[in-house]
Amino acid sequence: MQNAYRPPSSFGLFPPVVKNLLIINGLVFLAQMILEARSAVPYDALERLFMLWPIGGPEAIRFADGTVEFGTFYPWQIVTSAFMHGGIGHIFFNLFGLWMFGGTVERELGSKRFLIFYFACVLGASALQLGVQSWPFLMGADGIPVPTLGASGGVLGVLAAFGLLHPNSPIFLLFLPVPIPAKYFVLGYAAFSLFAGFSGVQAGVAHFAHLGGMVMGAVMILYWLGRLPIQPRTRIA
Repeated sequence: MQNAYRPPSSFGLFPPVVKNLLIINGLVFLAQMILEARSAVPYDALERLFMLWPIGGPEAIRFADGTVEFGTFYPWQIVTSAFMHGGIGHIFFNLFGLWMFGGTVERELGSKRFLIFYFACVLGASALQLGVQSWPFLMGADGIPVPTLGASGGVLGVLAAFGLLHPNSPIFLLFLPVPIPAKYFVLGYAAFSLFAGFSGVQAGVAHFAHLGGMVMGAVMILYWLGRLPIQPRTRIA
């Protein structure tokens, strides 16, 4: 059996794109915490401008205890929402996943290609989530708009890439006594996200963003591996 995959233990060993993504996400989260501590409203200006808000939702709703202002969709939110997080646990697990798998994928793709890859996964995640969330409002439904935020779309695209590049590498999970080959872990995660997205069993999680990031990541890696009808100019090994 192969040795279980372990990421580098020293921050200085990380390739540049992953390292800077970790730093930027951390700095944005710190700015969020500072502004939220100073804000007296549910959504401050940073959240209304840079989270991913559905198209067609109400800009404000008057509740019994006061009026709540919501954000409106702007194109840049497709990217900026991927650098915002909803709490310590949220950012920890996203950056933990990036830390676990991002360095290996970046080294194999090269930093320039990995940067393109990561943001393509973010775009795929945001596009699918935006469509799913906006559809009811565009069809005339009423409701409270819920913003999407987090790096999980990009991170799960990286996970999909790792599963395709190292399908048999064992991954250890805290709640399972045996390792899981990366390919089965990725397929299982995708299947759960699809089930949860349609069933609503895990409310408050952007499952369609997860799926969008994973699908985009898988398609790009398969393309660069030369496994799609359209062939790339240069393949990855």
